[in-house]
Amino acid sequence: MPSALEFDPADPKAALAQLPQSQAVFALYGAEARAEPYIGRTPNLRARLERLLQPSAKHPRRLHLAGLVRRIEWQLTGSEFESLLTQFSLLDEIFGSKANERMHLRAPAFVRFLVSDPYPRITVTHRPSLREADWAYGPFPSRAAAERFSEEMLKLFLLRRCTFDLNPDPSFPGCVYSEMKMCLAPCYKGCTDDRYAEESAAVESFLATRGESRLVTLRAQRDQASAELAFESAAALHAQVERVEAVRALAAELVRPLSQLRAVILQASANPDEVAVFLFENGRLRGPVMQGTGNREQGTENQGAREQGSEGAERQGIGIREKGIENQGSEPISSAHEVSGQESPTHEKKLQGEHDAKGHDFSRAVSSQPNDGALAPAAPIAPAKIPRGLLESRLEAALAALAAPSAPPSATIRQGHLALLKRWYYRPEARRAGEIFFPDAEDRWPAKAILRGIGRVAAKTLVQSTPAQPACDRSTGREGAQC
Repeated sequence: MPSALEFDPADPKAALAQLPQSQAVFALYGAEARAEPYIGRTPNLRARLERLLQPSAKHPRRLHLAGLVRRIEWQLTGSEFESLLTQFSLLDEIFGSKANERMHLRAPAFVRFLVSDPYPRITVTHRPSLREADWAYGPFPSRAAAERFSEEMLKLFLLRRCTFDLNPDPSFPGCVYSEMKMCLAPCYKGCTDDRYAEESAAVESFLATRGESRLVTLRAQRDQASAELAFESAAALHAQVERVEAVRALAAELVRPLSQLRAVILQASANPDEVAVFLFENGRLRGPVMQGTGNREQGTENQGAREQGSEGAERQGIGIREKGIENQGSEPISSAHEVSGQESPTHEKKLQGEHDAKGHDFSRAVSSQPNDGALAPAAPIAPAKIPRGLLESRLEAALAALAAPSAPPSATIRQGHLALLKRWYYRPEARRAGEIFFPDAEDRWPAKAILRGIGRVAAKTLVQSTPAQPACDRSTGREGAQC
């Protein structure tokens, strides 16, 4: 739930001191209800609003909104992905169809297979129709990437490339592609309708499986030719396999039919003990739902173990004191020097020799009798691991909650969420925080793989949030951390 506080322009420090120094999405509201709010996102909420709401003589040209703001609202986020989605949702709620324009979100490119045409063909579009969502494949990182993929894919088939409506006529002269035997030439009835329909089905299957259907056929033919010792045919088929694999590499794993585009995205959460789970389905992003990493339950068990350990240490300490009292009362007096509190020189030399040989030994009792490990530390109690079945059931419940039926998204939300997903996915891997998972061939979520991904995201978040310890200076022995 978003947090809010009132802002007094006369005393900005009082309000700014209450803001967290964390990543957040914020909105600044004025005194008038009709005034448009100022919405933004920042990795440090307090520092950002101090620049906006606290005048500075060093920066006279900086934007100052202190005189216009009366209320501050914010929502903490754990990742840039969550910040962008939260900001878009807030902009869509306030500005409606202008949300994409305000966030500079462009609709991603799709390769569209025009199956409704009597002679189907391929085109590239930024606005796929929901009626033909089964034949819109994407999203691609850019229009140029989609056009390159479609161009290279058409080299593997004999589908037409002309864009006008065909009226087959044997007197039509055709085009350059028909002369180069790169098209079945339905424009002048160079093939039957059934033959063109067969080629169209092969193209549709190639798009739906990202080339896997074509690879299966070619690999089977290559293996058969190799088994029959037809090495020339096998080499030609192998060259075709390499061409198909090269075309397949132009489409990322995200490229799927729009109606079948489903993905689970894992992101860091504002709570270090949780991971944010998002679901993309039916053209929209849902979430986040927080998934625990198990640290909370293990932390409770570790706390109980520490309490038991401290209680045991107290009991052992009591035993030490009691044993010391008994030893003090029962220790024999060996000489007059010991009675008077002074030790003999011989005894001092003996103790000094033992100290030089063994060093300090605080585990030895006063007397020569063993102390039975009275000062030995209590054995640590290992935390019980959460059963994997329980974690999988929690994950399934979270995904079921995200996939609950809801009203279809508007065109603005569908376009914006697709653009956010595309922008995040096609970043360089080194800059793309979080992980993504797709359903398997049977349309089931890989629960075990997702749980491992949750562990990786949580571990990376823990490493980034842990402050660096000062280096150990062994020459002086004085440092911030233990050597």
